[in-house]
Amino acid sequence: MKNVISQLIDDFHERKLPDPAPRDKQFAEVEGKADVVIGMRRSGKTWFCYQKIIELMASGIKKEAILYLNFEDDRLLAFKVSNFQEILDVYFAKYPEHRKARCYFFFDEIQRIDSWEMFIRRLLDTENVQVFITGSSSKLLSSEIATSLRGRSLTTEIFPFSFMEYLKFHELFPDRPKTFGANTVSQLRKAVKDYLERGGFPEIQKLDRDLRIEVLQGYIDSVLLKDIIERHKVSNIQVLKYLVRHIMNSSGGRFSVNKFFNTMKSISIKCTKNSLYEYLDHLTDAFLFYKVPIHSRSERSRLINPPKIYTIDTGILNAMTFRNSYNYGQLLETMVFMHLRRRGYDVEYVHTKDGREADFLARHGISGETQLIQACWEMSDKKTFERELQGLTSAMDEHSFSTGTIVTWDDETTIENRINVIPIWKWLLQK
Repeated sequence: MKNVISQLIDDFHERKLPDPAPRDKQFAEVEGKADVVIGMRRSGKTWFCYQKIIELMASGIKKEAILYLNFEDDRLLAFKVSNFQEILDVYFAKYPEHRKARCYFFFDEIQRIDSWEMFIRRLLDTENVQVFITGSSSKLLSSEIATSLRGRSLTTEIFPFSFMEYLKFHELFPDRPKTFGANTVSQLRKAVKDYLERGGFPEIQKLDRDLRIEVLQGYIDSVLLKDIIERHKVSNIQVLKYLVRHIMNSSGGRFSVNKFFNTMKSISIKCTKNSLYEYLDHLTDAFLFYKVPIHSRSERSRLINPPKIYTIDTGILNAMTFRNSYNYGQLLETMVFMHLRRRGYDVEYVHTKDGREADFLARHGISGETQLIQACWEMSDKKTFERELQGLTSAMDEHSFSTGTIVTWDDETTIENRINVIPIWKWLLQK
């Protein structure tokens, strides 16, 4: 294994780094703490690390003071926890002068190696190293870190491109527009339509439609195989795929394990409720789906009311499901949810006492700011818009909100001086 590690270190130091699309996020970099980067496969975690490596080199850090290893490299398939020490042995044998200098170690998809967190803890305690870790598992936040890295890590979640990052990538707007004249608005309308269709995964941005769909479908296969089937030893692959297809076709809707179990039973497909709960946990752990619980102070109410489930990206939804005018509202709602998630909001849905519903009660995890937001495709659909408006106003009255927001595709107005109706292309650009 030492020869393999030596070869990988040399390869990294010899090769030219790609020029990554800049992301709006930044590493926290607190001495004595590991920087942990999490997110779905292909969302840009590796390139986010490359961005940091390039910044380090631009600041005068020699490339030899930086170590990068991707644990999904096929040459590391035989790597075990006992081989971690060999990384240090090989690296410092090559560069003994760095024993006394600050070094920067990047470990990509490290969760593939069992007990990795014990090595990272020792590294933080014994070496002059800033550690950067990436992984496609939300358990990097919880159980795995809790054993050895409690209080010793800071987490950054990487998502597919935000709308602003999308605009920058396609060189449409280098910065957030300050005015919304006719020319700017027409460009933004076209851009958000393309963003809705294409989604935000970096790799597929310049691919034609057929190839884009094929690549995005490949992402799902990769998540299912590597992050769920192999990692959790899932054997009932048929049910897992049915579950993914079902959630995507009703993305943003409430999901009941009991109802899905009965559906499987009705078509003579065997599974257990416990396995369905486990599969759903695995899918959210891999960042393919996000659960949104009902807003309630009662833990019992939160347990008995099924969560809403959102898919990470509209491009994924378009690649995996058939779209028509009926469910464009689902795509809009998904865009709103993911924008709130990117900005650090904890999100719940509201079911009012009079039986109405508001899509999002969002509370910022740091500032504590709260918002009530409804997503509605267009005001011209009078019946639908009236239902969404009543749901929002009922939630505002019940939870004492003086203002609320309705995000639409292209409508903009103010209702009763307390409800702001705003088009998605403008709302996504608000600070």
